[in-house]
Amino acid sequence: MKNQKLGRGLDALLGEMDEAYDNEGSQRDSILEIPLKDIRPNPFQPRKSFSEESLYELAESIKNDGLLQPIVVTEDIDGYILIAGERRFRASKLAKLKTIRSIILNSDENKMRQFALIENIQREELNSVELAEAYNELIKLHEITHEELSLMIHKSRAHITNTLRLLNLSQKTRKAIVDKKITAGHAKVLVGLDEKNQQLVVDSIIGQKLSVRDVENMLKIIKEKDTSKIDDKSVVSQAYDFSELKNKFDNIGISYKINNNKISLSFSNESELEKLISHIE
Repeated sequence: MKNQKLGRGLDALLGEMDEAYDNEGSQRDSILEIPLKDIRPNPFQPRKSFSEESLYELAESIKNDGLLQPIVVTEDIDGYILIAGERRFRASKLAKLKTIRSIILNSDENKMRQFALIENIQREELNSVELAEAYNELIKLHEITHEELSLMIHKSRAHITNTLRLLNLSQKTRKAIVDKKITAGHAKVLVGLDEKNQQLVVDSIIGQKLSVRDVENMLKIIKEKDTSKIDDKSVVSQAYDFSELKNKFDNIGISYKINNNKISLSFSNESELEKLISHIE
């Protein structure tokens, strides 16, 4: 049932978007010059951050060469809503254009959400956190598995699963990824740490410009410290009674030291060692 639902959903959606662009050359009447002021951004746009430098570069390109590919919109009561082409839309505004070439597509709220997700995933314009949120939303919308999504968008299942794990990070850590203070590689190593340790490591990455390998080594030290704390507690909570063993060592004439539930034996010569072995036997 899921595969049928997936076929009618995501497959059909991708085909519809491709068809809209394919028909651009043969159906000129489906493309209009629409005033930019009449277009509202897609409220379901998964992409939240846009490089200002990149937008200005695109704006200059549009000024010099024109808009090579129209945006896609849907008609609304008081104008139009953007479905695909957010960067082109923003750059055209920066270029001070009055109108923009647009393909009009019939759409509903659910399709607008999905068009925005798919376009950004295909164009690889999302940062890793936005990508994780987009994958998560598609999985929920279509009730599909990681494996089924991987087949539809041609990404490995491991990539999808690892990317989705970023949603387990704290808000501060995710913001550091979005702000490009740490990389997705750094972030994937931090999954599983509590919020306090995440912040500690993030601050160290930023302050000391640590590589992913450096972070892995740092985490080993943190884990070893946590383990030693656990060991110390168990030692304090349960002290063993060595009195009988001490008497036996004294009777045999073996030198020993007892500290934190550990016994150290020392031998002056080989005969002392043989004496202990003989006694044990």
